[in-house]
Amino acid sequence: MKCALVTGGSRGIGKAICIKMAALGYYVLINFKSNTAEAENTLQQIKDAGGNGELMQFDVAHKEQIKQVLGSWIEANEQNPIEVLVNNAGIREDSLLTWMTDEQWDNVISTNLDSFFYTTRLVLNSMMMNRFGRIINVVSLSGIKGLPGQTNYSAAKAGVIGATKALAQEVGRQGITVNALAPGFIKTDMTEGLDEKELRNQIPVRRFGLPEEVAHAAAFLASADSGYITGQVLSINGGLYS
Repeated sequence: MKCALVTGGSRGIGKAICIKMAALGYYVLINFKSNTAEAENTLQQIKDAGGNGELMQFDVAHKEQIKQVLGSWIEANEQNPIEVLVNNAGIREDSLLTWMTDEQWDNVISTNLDSFFYTTRLVLNSMMMNRFGRIINVVSLSGIKGLPGQTNYSAAKAGVIGATKALAQEVGRQGITVNALAPGFIKTDMTEGLDEKELRNQIPVRRFGLPEEVAHAAAFLASADSGYITGQVLSINGGLYS
C-alpha cells in the first residue's frame, strides 16, 4: 500500500490535494487539527470516488503531537511507507510588525515553519530506506514577494522555501525530490475576506485560482515522471508575480 500524507487536509487546497492523491491510487492520510466534520467529509468524498484513506488528527504546531500520532503510525505501518508528503497546513495572523504580538509571531512560525521540520524528519527515514520519496511544500506568494501585514507569514514561508532548496540537495541521491508550490490568490476560506473584484485586476489571467489547480501541480510533482525536478518553487498565481 503506497501512502500519501497531506497536512491540513480537511479543507481548501489540502482537501483538493487529498482527493487528487487518492485518484492517483494513494492511500491518503488526512491530517487535521480540530474540524472533524470537514475531515470526515474529505475522506467520504475519497471513498465515494473509489479511493481510501484515514484521518490523522494532530496539531502541526506541536512537535509532541506529531511524534506521538505520526510517529506511532509509522512504527505500526512499516510495510506501508509514506511515499508522498505534502506539507500544506498553515495559518495567517496578519498585522503590521509594529503591532504584532509575540503570540501572532510564534503561532505563525510554529504552524508554517516548525511543522515542516518535525513532520518531514519523521517521514524522511523510510523514504531514504526505500530510496524513493516526494516531498511537496505548499508555500505562498508571500514567501517570494513579501506582503505588508504578513511579516510573520512571509518569514515562515520564505523559510520553508530555503529549507526546500537545502533538503533537495541532501536527499537527491536517494531518489527523493523536494519541491514547493507557491499559490497566489486561491478561492479558499483563507481568501474569503478579500475583495476579488478589485484584486483580480492585478492578476494577468483576471481571476482567483482554484484549489484543484494547485492539486494538479502537486500531482505532477508527486509523479515518478518528475524525478529530475527538485529544489524548485512552482508559482501558481495567474501571472501575478514572477
